[in-house]
Amino acid sequence: MNSQFVRTKNDKMIAGVCGGLARYFNIDPAIVRLLFVLAVVLGGASPLIYVVLWIVMPEEQALTASASTPVALPDHPRPVEQWKYDPYTGEKMK
Repeated sequence: MNSQFVRTKNDKMIAGVCGGLARYFNIDPAIVRLLFVLAVVLGGASPLIYVVLWIVMPEEQALTASASTPVALPDHPRPVEQWKYDPYTGEKMK
């Protein structure tokens, strides 16, 4: 399970509650949305629960510039120019 219980910004239909629940429980968001719709159709308290979760769950924070910049990989001990065999086919390189 994901350790953060937040509403998603990029996977939302209305407020991101179902996307956040799906991410928290590591399941597909469509399943959570389907369960909410079935609860509404079958007369459950789903709309009230959704509104309460919308109010209670914090919104996911946007990535900062420092977190979104890619990290360079460390130097490989043997650069590609020094390879003697192709790593995919195993054939000798020319």
